[in-house]
Amino acid sequence: MAKKTTPPKPTKPQPAAKATAKRVMSSGAKIFGAKVWDHGYTAIPNILVRSQAALGINTTQFNIIVQLLSYYINPDRPPFPSKEELAQRMGITTDTLRINIKKLEDRGLIRREQQLTSFGDWSSNTYHLDGLIAKLKRLQPKFEKEREERRALKSVVEAPKRTRARTGVINGTA
Repeated sequence: MAKKTTPPKPTKPQPAAKATAKRVMSSGAKIFGAKVWDHGYTAIPNILVRSQAALGINTTQFNIIVQLLSYYINPDRPPFPSKEELAQRMGITTDTLRINIKKLEDRGLIRREQQLTSFGDWSSNTYHLDGLIAKLKRLQPKFEKEREERRALKSVVEAPKRTRARTGVINGTA
């Protein structure tokens, strides 16, 4: 004889859980305001900012790099703004721009690649930043060492005085 089963009781659909988590505002949005931040931002490595003098670049050349980085959205597609647009953004002449781009090229930080249109006319250059990226990567170990030294000093300074006295370290010196 077959076992008799009772059909399951229908259940009421449960209301969807309300989303209680708010979207956390980024530090950039907190500093500049969401409306400004929503127009985008440019990633500038701190090693670049801190190494401007070591790289031998002046403020105009630094600004050129920042402007190029603002166009560098896709890692597989180097930036290709026109000289006129870059000069206008920076408030300089195209001659000043050209001279400073040449200096960045001479230092091996950027490389220009001339482009032709489908009609055979010259188009905007493509700017490769591989040299700059390679130099920043070579500088990274120095910055890592400095970071470790700051952390070590911070841990000593923040340690309770009795611990520092026991280890013979007072005021950050042994």
